[in-house]
Amino acid sequence: MRRTSRGQVLAFFAMVLPIVLLPVAAYAVDAAVLDTTAASLQAALAQAAEAAADQVDVAVLRAEGRLVLDQAGVERVAAASLGAEEPAAVLDSVVVAGTTVTLVASEEVALAVPLLGTKVIVKRRASARLASGYASPNSHLALPARTFWSTVSGISMLSSSSRQRLGWMNG
Repeated sequence: MRRTSRGQVLAFFAMVLPIVLLPVAAYAVDAAVLDTTAASLQAALAQAAEAAADQVDVAVLRAEGRLVLDQAGVERVAAASLGAEEPAAVLDSVVVAGTTVTLVASEEVALAVPLLGTKVIVKRRASARLASGYASPNSHLALPARTFWSTVSGISMLSSSSRQRLGWMNG
């Protein structure tokens, strides 16, 4: 008599799939949490570096005419800006070299599924440089921009005063 062994494969998959798929799913959840935290820390740190790079040492600028960053102002603004965007982040270092600010920050992240540990520290770095120049180049033209161009219903065309100067007298 022959015995049939139907259903053994189903039992095998019922046992093996949870053992294989649960750790993979847990890893995917933890990786997504870490990636999201790292991206938000990087964005907040870049914004803090840009805000800190605006802290000009006014005394040196007036006395010597050079652009130099104020170390104390840079540290204060960087810490405040980072704290406002990412309250759990810690500002590890602030380096000012000439007109360049480099910030390093870290944030401790609790893992959702503690397979590889319960907490991970995410570190990020961002730099910004103070550059002299116009705040708005159009505001420094000899004549207002509207003298040359006007926009009507989304179509750019020469303004009437410019048409008269160029000899376009079409009414």
